[in-house]
Amino acid sequence: MYPHAHPGLPLTPTPSSSALINHLKEEAPRMEQRVTLITLGVSDLARSKAFYEALGWRGQEVQETVFFQAGGLGLVLWGRDKLAADCGLEAGKEPPSFGGIVLAHNVRSEAEVDELLAAVARAGGTITKPAALNEIGFYSSAFTDPDGHAWEIAHNPGFPLAPDGTLPLPTLTSP
Repeated sequence: MYPHAHPGLPLTPTPSSSALINHLKEEAPRMEQRVTLITLGVSDLARSKAFYEALGWRGQEVQETVFFQAGGLGLVLWGRDKLAADCGLEAGKEPPSFGGIVLAHNVRSEAEVDELLAAVARAGGTITKPAALNEIGFYSSAFTDPDGHAWEIAHNPGFPLAPDGTLPLPTLTSP
């Protein structure tokens, strides 16, 4: 067995898995291989912000949310219960339970959100929040992968992507 092979999985695709993979490749829109935001669900926003600032991080707090530029992506701190609710999940419940982290994939249009959400459903993901315009003014949805990891797909005109897909955080202000 190869050192990185998973026990119980064939080393080569089976005919049925090969057909499924080819079918998904032909029909699915491509999700760029990148993460734009990592959102950590926290129980005490002030404590968490102070922790990261003590490590030398400098962030911007807007509407009970803290944003840090972290290389080419953003790290976000947000209340755990609010984050779980935003993804259609319940904090502290058994699968699909909310583990306190959401990976975000920002896209360039609302149509791209819808296309990727359809691809997620075809690929076996679970849509936990249908795509909709949220109260802050961006179009988003959420899903979990087959292992229960939460993702958000969003088009947020206030967070424009660079041509290479990176997310330079804009200067944020409270209303």
